[in-house]
Formats: sequence, C-alpha cells, structure tokens
Amino acid sequence: MILYHLNHLRELEAEALYVIREAASQFERPVLLFSGGKDSIVLTHLARKAFHPARIPFPLLHIDTGHNFPETIAFRDRLAEKTGATMLVRYVQDSIDQGRAKEEKGVNASRNLLQTVTLLDALEELKVDAAMGGARRDEEKARAKERFFSHRDEFGQWDPKNQRPELWMLLNGRKNMGEHFRVFPLSNWTEMDIWMYIALEKIEIPELYFSHRRMIINRSGTLLAASDYLTLKEDEKPEEMTVRFRTIGDMTCTGAVPSPASSLEEIIDEVSTSTTTERGTRADDKRSETAMEDRKKAGYF
Repeated sequence: MILYHLNHLRELEAEALYVIREAASQFERPVLLFSGGKDSIVLTHLARKAFHPARIPFPLLHIDTGHNFPETIAFRDRLAEKTGATMLVRYVQDSIDQGRAKEEKGVNASRNLLQTVTLLDALEELKVDAAMGGARRDEEKARAKERFFSHRDEFGQWDPKNQRPELWMLLNGRKNMGEHFRVFPLSNWTEMDIWMYIALEKIEIPELYFSHRRMIINRSGTLLAASDYLTLKEDEKPEEMTVRFRTIGDMTCTGAVPSPASSLEEIIDEVSTSTTTERGTRADDKRSETAMEDRKKAGYF
C-alpha cells in the first residue's frame, strides 16, 4: 500500500513537472500565481524541481487583498527569501484607490471578488501570456471543467464550453494577441495527494494549517477568524476555539474547522475521513450555486 501511494505521487509529480516545463517552453512571459496556500506552495516546490539547479525562470505573483492572514504574508516573504524567487505583489487596495474596484459594504463584505480586477490589471501590466495556478479539479465543480492549459480571451474571460482537447497530453498554447492561458499543473491531484506529497517532500507550510487556539466568529456555521476586517452582527460574539484551516484565503471569507490535528500525520488521518470538501468552509463559495464558475468566467484564479 505504501509503495502504491509512493508510485502514485511520483506519477502526479512527473505529470506536473511536464506541464510546468511545457508552459515555460511555449509561453514568453509566464508567472506563477502564489496565494500562500498549500497548493501554491506545492506548485512552487515543483517549479523549483522542474528547473533545478537553476532558479525558477519566471516570477511568482501574489494578489494581496489587504485582508490576508498575517501568517500568510510572513510565510510568503520568508519563502521568497529562502528560494531566491522573484515575488511580485499587486494590491487590491491600489485598485480601490484608483477607482478600478469598489469596496463592498455590510457584514458580509469581502475583498475576495475584487481580486479579479487586480489580477487582470496585473496580467496586462506585466504582459503575462500564461498564469500558472494551484487549482485542482476535485476542489469545486467549476474547477473540474478546467484543462491543463485553460484559454482566456482578450478580456480575461473563460468559456467552459469552448475548450481545447488535450489528447495524449498534447497541450495547445496557441493564442491571439491579447489572450492568455491559465495553466493548472495540479489538476489531477486531490487534497489527500497534496498532503501526502507535503509529508513525503517535507515541505514547509504555514502554521494556520495546524491546530491552534484562535478567536472565532460562528457565522451561520462558517467559523471565521475574528479580525478588524470583519464587521460583526449584533448577535455575534468572538469565542476562543481550537481550529485549523483547510484552505487559506481572505480572512473575511475563509472558514476554519474544529480540529486537534497538530501534525501532518494527524491532518492526513483527518482528511481521509472527512465528508466535506475543503472549499466547503469558504463563505465566498456560498453566495450562489454558481459562485465559483461566475468568478472564473469573469477572470478569477
């Protein structure tokens, strides 16, 4: 059984390395979209492997909402220093200040949706023709429709009904001027694969993923971290809980799960028995039945 898992992970690794190298060879100005979450960390690790002993030949791009977990920002900066990778950061606050995006109001306000404007502006500014991301098909039904090379039109929009076939792993990166691709080397990985690969490769991840004590707001079953970015309802009161995060994003929409898992082995055991997806804790995905697909069509990660 252990040998089976090892072979499976190495097959996924080889596939991801192939996709990363194909993107680097077919496109002139690729970037790696870095969120500070486990998937983008694994993707960065694989990019280092793909071109070792040279450095990653393309920059990492982080879209900072201004409402990120402090632990995520600290980890991002530490990783860039450790690896020598070029880390580019673009800020949602700048988009708001420039009138390109409008701040949401009310108790459910979030900057998560506003990232799309900042991302598309950054891709145009940097003349990016391929943006690699850590999205996986098992995360959410909209992401299950993506190809490895996912075409975007000149407006950054995605048409899920008009995608190119990828038979025999032949990846078609041809595009017209102004268009670009999103590239997803981890498409065939599952959450369990990610965790087992992190354990196998001994990859460092933020402490947010491990059990810790934190002040929490229970908002209709979603456990949000109490912060200055969160407007409380009249009946809401922070309470200290033992939690961890299965996914990391904007603090206003990223939910925690009650958990005692304080090691990789315990996380793997917990994930193996979970009956909910990791994005089941994300408040932004609950705004509508097609929330993720609508955001992706508009140019979201």
